[in-house]
Amino acid sequence: MLNLFRSRIFRRFFLGSVLVVAVTLLALGWEVGRLGSSSGSAVFASGIDREIWDVGLWGILAALVVAVALSRPLVRRLQQLQHLAQRLASSPAPDPSLAETTDELGTLGQALNQAAVELSRVVERLGLESARQEAILASMVEGVLAVDNELRVTFCNQAFLRAVHYDGPPPEQLPLLEVVRDPSLLDVLTRVLVSGELVKGRIRLTGPEGRSLEVQASPLTAPPRTGAIAIFHDITDMERLERVRTDFVANVSHELRTPLAAIRGYAETLLEGALEDKEHNRQFLEIIKNHAIRLNNVASDLLTLTELESKTDPPTTEIFTVAECLKSALAVVEPEARARNVRIEWERGDELKLEGERHRFEQALVNLLNNAIKFNRPGGEVHVSAGRAEDGRARIAVRDTGIGIPSQDLDRIFERFYRVDKAKSHEVGGTGLGLSIVKHVIERMGGTIQVESELGKGSSFTLWLPCAEAARSTA
Repeated sequence: MLNLFRSRIFRRFFLGSVLVVAVTLLALGWEVGRLGSSSGSAVFASGIDREIWDVGLWGILAALVVAVALSRPLVRRLQQLQHLAQRLASSPAPDPSLAETTDELGTLGQALNQAAVELSRVVERLGLESARQEAILASMVEGVLAVDNELRVTFCNQAFLRAVHYDGPPPEQLPLLEVVRDPSLLDVLTRVLVSGELVKGRIRLTGPEGRSLEVQASPLTAPPRTGAIAIFHDITDMERLERVRTDFVANVSHELRTPLAAIRGYAETLLEGALEDKEHNRQFLEIIKNHAIRLNNVASDLLTLTELESKTDPPTTEIFTVAECLKSALAVVEPEARARNVRIEWERGDELKLEGERHRFEQALVNLLNNAIKFNRPGGEVHVSAGRAEDGRARIAVRDTGIGIPSQDLDRIFERFYRVDKAKSHEVGGTGLGLSIVKHVIERMGGTIQVESELGKGSSFTLWLPCAEAARSTA
């Protein structure tokens, strides 16, 4: 009721009714006064005046009742319309009670309800579209950045923030220089804002990883403000693979050039008359044979690496014991060990079983043992041990007393064709692919390889592999 009295509509109804009563009473009082003056009866006039005042008071009370009766439903309906209009921005839900009548307010209520329904559909559609766009942008591998004409960030996704190593919430309305300090990126976006045309470029971000990004920026027109939007493609891995491919081709070419040149040279020498030289012809043929063997080893190792890197499932797997594989591998390298005067010690441990391609695992062991023998010193030792680690995995270690590996080369010895001592490697006939094959074989079996070395004192390679029982239970 208090809100009703405060309503302007009520006050207008009430004042209008009071005004009507007042005008009526004034007119009545004037007429009575005129009649009293003409009849000369003052007593009659005063009595009439009192009656008029009584009627006026009752008229005012009647005006109050009429004003309340007329304004109360009207105020209530207008308040409902007001509340609905205020809710349209936040929760546009229609109010069916507003359209119960067919008068002007009922028509207005119907229009507002219809607007609320349409607005609700638009809001729902915009919300769904916004959620879909945010999900797409958030899941994109490419980075997305939008800036205004003053190079302030208006939008960016997580891929862009990861690429520039930005920690914190999305930097909306922050200057771009506070997000990434790269002059080449600023130059690309500035050119887009100035020219209004598509600009492509390649930038390399400074930082520990030095990511390379390919940028495609285009103008973004959204009156009354303009800006630019840029898409970033991370090509770091692509560049790395391109370098690996280039290095691989160069290394293969180098590995093939030397033996091919030797074979061709000695073959030409024999054809030009050295074939009749009883003293040297056999030596020349031995050199040709050795270089042909080297070529065959390179081709064989390359084919093995290609198969291991193809990520295809092993064609056949079997369960075998570590002792059987070590025995077979030691038998293969024993002649080389005797020729170089290197002693091999084998410390037998638990009976361990592995699951995988046995011939590949034996090949990995042969490569490790060959390196331990060839890069050892005369009278040196190679110690082989196999046992079960505390975590249940098989642990196979190959330690030698050879020349060792410099600490700066430890991270690269598993790369293809990488050699610590190129002269020594060529002298012993290595291809530079042995340790790379070992790493791929062990990882294919679900294991890891660890290396420790001290220059001049020897190296230790440790293989960690899941036992056959654990692998089956996990599967």
